[in-house]
Amino acid sequence: MNWAQILFNSAVTGSLYLISAVALTLVYGLARFPNFAHAEIMALGGFIGYFVAEQLGAPMPLAFVAAFLGSGLIGYLSYRGIFKPLADRGASLIHLMVASMALGFILRHTIGEIWGFSPLTFSIVWPAFDVGPLRISLNWIILIITAVVVSVGLHFVLTKTKIGKAIRATASNPKLALSSGINTTKVMIFTWFVSAGLAGIAGLFRGVETRLSPYLGWDILLPTFAVAVLGGIGSFYGAIVAAIIIGLAENIGVVLLSQVGLSTEYRIAIPFVILIVVLIFKPQGLAKAFKGN
Repeated sequence: MNWAQILFNSAVTGSLYLISAVALTLVYGLARFPNFAHAEIMALGGFIGYFVAEQLGAPMPLAFVAAFLGSGLIGYLSYRGIFKPLADRGASLIHLMVASMALGFILRHTIGEIWGFSPLTFSIVWPAFDVGPLRISLNWIILIITAVVVSVGLHFVLTKTKIGKAIRATASNPKLALSSGINTTKVMIFTWFVSAGLAGIAGLFRGVETRLSPYLGWDILLPTFAVAVLGGIGSFYGAIVAAIIIGLAENIGVVLLSQVGLSTEYRIAIPFVILIVVLIFKPQGLAKAFKGN
């Protein structure tokens, strides 16, 4: 058994889940509801990247920038046009969740009308090479580096910058933050934009690795929620640790499934099992370990 390859694959899987889950949990930390349109925002990021790289012929780095900005814009518009007006009118958790499902439905079918529902693939071929026992692809390296940069960058923003401290204050006590002079609306706009932008980048990484469809985001939404719940939903630092755990569990699970003669397609059940176990025995997840951060 090539444990070095398993650990590396776990880092790749965990990196994708980390980017997606951090985006999800940042919004939850402020808005206090699970945004089910997260899946379609990830898909949109993938298609925006496809449009820039494949249909316009631009370089892939520009595709990632466009995916971030385009998805971030949708996050901003959805907050200003849907979720803020609902929250201002006293919408309940259920109302906000249903609104996010409706937004996801609209985005999914809009994507389908523009690019079709048939799967699309990127023509780019990423170079692969061997390093000792490891088989490595360049896009995997870029994904891991991106996840590290996102983690370090957000840690810096949350702990060292004015906007980061405002985000933490608003997440902890919105009314107290508002009375302290913090412009909570600007904080929310910034958070929604960055979160949706990161979701778009996660979607583009997924699309480059597999194929694009309007349902792309649903392939990784369950692991994303598993990471967010295990990390303690709303906890940025918990999500980082949880992404590593879920990535490792999923890849070790694939090996075990192969050894007992079961299809590796059941790998999607692994985060689901972890999600249920966490909700039953430790619903607060790892958040307690990072309380105060």
